[in-house]
Amino acid sequence: MAAQTFGNYINGEWITEGRGTFENRNPANTDEVVGLFVKGTAADIDTAAAAAEAAFPAWSAMAGPARGNLLYKVADILDRNFESIAADMTREEGKTLPEAKGEVRRSINIFRYFGGEGSRLGGSIVPSERDRVHMFAFRKAIGVVGLVTPWNFPSAIPAWKIAPALICGNTLIVKPASVSPLSAWRIVEACHEAGIPKGVINFVCGSGGELGAALVNAKPLKAISFTGSCEIGNWIHTEASKRRLRIQLEMGGKNPTIVLNDADFNSAVENTVNASMFSTGQKCTATSRVIVEEGIYDKFVAAVVERTKKLKVGDGMKPGVDIGPAVDKGQLETNLKYIEIARKEGLEPLCGGKQLTGTGPNGEDLSKGYFFEPTVFADVTEAMTISQEEIFGPVLAIMKGKDFEDCLRIANNIPFGLSASVQTQNLSRVFEFIYRMEAGLLTVNLPSAGVEYQLPFGGTKDSSFGPKEQGPAAMEFYSDYKTVYLKY
Repeated sequence: MAAQTFGNYINGEWITEGRGTFENRNPANTDEVVGLFVKGTAADIDTAAAAAEAAFPAWSAMAGPARGNLLYKVADILDRNFESIAADMTREEGKTLPEAKGEVRRSINIFRYFGGEGSRLGGSIVPSERDRVHMFAFRKAIGVVGLVTPWNFPSAIPAWKIAPALICGNTLIVKPASVSPLSAWRIVEACHEAGIPKGVINFVCGSGGELGAALVNAKPLKAISFTGSCEIGNWIHTEASKRRLRIQLEMGGKNPTIVLNDADFNSAVENTVNASMFSTGQKCTATSRVIVEEGIYDKFVAAVVERTKKLKVGDGMKPGVDIGPAVDKGQLETNLKYIEIARKEGLEPLCGGKQLTGTGPNGEDLSKGYFFEPTVFADVTEAMTISQEEIFGPVLAIMKGKDFEDCLRIANNIPFGLSASVQTQNLSRVFEFIYRMEAGLLTVNLPSAGVEYQLPFGGTKDSSFGPKEQGPAAMEFYSDYKTVYLKY
């Protein structure tokens, strides 16, 4: 059966005719083409931007609760198609089906959360120093917004950008990652089915270089929100700043977990392995460095290696699989490259480090996918490459700290500052970590990865730039204030 062709969505129409396509293949079985996607062009971005600009006055003038009702409809449509959307995600991105289901559920909850914000779009009323002057400020939309989303959370990240942008009254152009565009396409499809007016949301996928440049330079654009690599984020910052666009960037991480002598040992092991290996390590909040106090170092290394060896790697659609494939050939090659770099610096993996090509736990042929063994290195020092550079794969560097102060120093000695975790039963150490750790997202006795949508999300240092995403903080990026002084 021929693969389905998925068009771009511009001004309320699906555009498929007369265009070239690119393949979206299953990373667990590259024989399977998940779908064909129409290659968008710079001209498509310009057309989408014009459509979004034309749709902005009516959409931004619509009452907040009415916009909220449409977001509730989007959530209901996603809910009705929950199983198939999750399966699509596993087939295109590779994460296990339970992980995909969790992500789709989160996307649904995000739309419902921001749907509710339509009835709470508030401002402030304060008393004036002057007689008979009424003062207040209220939120207003900013205009046409560009959203550039990554491949690793192909539903949740588009959802947490699209929903707050829409509820604030903005119109949008969504540019998803070409590796996994179907999950974002499903959200846009739900927006179309829900009756969101034409031009309010537009979807163009294709070459990141061509479309990214066109998006940043589109005349109607007022803001751009990006999640992805530091390299591309820095480029966007430079180019968008020339136009004084509002900018929001979420980029890389090299996230530490600190494990102290008094930690609940078994929980610390499980939290570390969960955060470093699950989702094939392809999370910006994943633990890639674990810094262990020397009193339990040897025991902890042995336990992590033992637990890691038990992980089952295979097709995420199959039962009992813990770890799916790398998302594509490029990411697999990146994982392998860093293994060789570590070896050249004197390290040898205690487990893993190789591409898997044999038979999977459910009889699947691993040679047809981009499967990689979860990998653990010990005795890693601060100067080594794998303790400094983001790999974005299931590769864990275990480091030793003399005491809490040394562990914290090592944890902070990095350009990134996205997430960090501490494993300890000492309340004073917990608060020292909370106030002194240089990261925007902290966990205590939990994995470093795994956040909820009700609170701000974002990092510090080289990991992030601009206002935070998710929770009430998301409204700050997607809206501005109009302040009124009224004499009566």
